[in-house]
Amino acid sequence: MFCVVLIVQFLWGLGLPVDEAEFYDVYGLDEELLEMVPKPVLAVLFLFPITAETEAERMLEKESVKKEPSDKVYFLKQTVGNACGTIGLLHAIGNVSSEIKLIEGSCLDRFFKSTANMDPLERADVLEKDTEMEVAHSVAATAGDTEAKNLILFQQAPNINTSVDTHFICFSCVDGELYELDGRKSQPISYGASSSSSLLQDAAKVIKAMIQKNPDSINFNVIALSRKVEGGS
Repeated sequence: MFCVVLIVQFLWGLGLPVDEAEFYDVYGLDEELLEMVPKPVLAVLFLFPITAETEAERMLEKESVKKEPSDKVYFLKQTVGNACGTIGLLHAIGNVSSEIKLIEGSCLDRFFKSTANMDPLERADVLEKDTEMEVAHSVAATAGDTEAKNLILFQQAPNINTSVDTHFICFSCVDGELYELDGRKSQPISYGASSSSSLLQDAAKVIKAMIQKNPDSINFNVIALSRKVEGGS
């Protein structure tokens, strides 16, 4: 829950309207727990531990032939160390632009408009130079004091190769497909057909498989981005 509070503070400061969307902790991946998450779900964030096995799998995936993603997917590379939380949030918001109306002229509004026609590396370059987003990092981290500094969402390192223990990725449904969006990978990864109504359940299946590869770890966290509905909290 603490992480969710920081995420909301971070995005409010950048231009996400209070009444447009909200983040919710997902307390488990069983169907009855998934049903507790407010709908509609727009994106799913997943925090998991980095291990030798996950790194080996990432390198193998890099070499394999993959299906070309839809050109409607908003994707950017991670070129700043320990910024995977921010990258995950940008992937979440950037792929639901038709669902969420950002504050006109805000940092997020300007970022997505200016990078709309760029490739993933060009977008990463713009992010590296975005001082307003860096300030928002600092404000949110300060609000959480010591605990916040331990959250990878608000940690920054000068080098992408700096050693870290955990990593954030995003799952979004774009053009009828479920995509894994990981800024350390070369491109979005498709997991097949999905829809706005089944996004959470479809992402949960992929996440379960990832957790099963490291069953002894407790460093997993799932967060859903949901559209706020009239009368919602």
